[in-house]
Amino acid sequence: MPIDTPRERPPSPRQVARWITTAPSRRGLHASQAVRPLLEHCPELNRTHDLVRQFAAMLEARDAAPLADWLEQLTTARLPALASLAKAIREDQLAVVQGITTPFNSGVNEGRITDLKLQKRIMAGRAGVPLLRHRVILMALLRRRYP
Repeated sequence: MPIDTPRERPPSPRQVARWITTAPSRRGLHASQAVRPLLEHCPELNRTHDLVRQFAAMLEARDAAPLADWLEQLTTARLPALASLAKAIREDQLAVVQGITTPFNSGVNEGRITDLKLQKRIMAGRAGVPLLRHRVILMALLRRRYP
């Protein structure tokens, strides 16, 4: 009786999503080798990968001109999740165009909000607003010193 060769554990959906959203030039060797058979085996995943790469190209070039055509491709891809995404983007398309074409982002604000929420959760019910304010200010100073 032959011994079966051990099988590799299949990648999690989170891993596959990460591989798809990472630029091919930035993927590690293992990820590049692992994603290739997945894309060959699953045409829906391959189509999703192509659409994600097209959107990434729009972001890199800061060019929103292909957005309307890209949204139409999302709708006709026959994948309900992508059609839903296209509908959501169309509802606020002007903001998406601004996000693609302008160099500004809200990353710094998001980081500050995350810090504030973290401190709030850590100190929940333990101290008042003055101590929370003090800790948030200290965290902001530390973030400036050690980016």
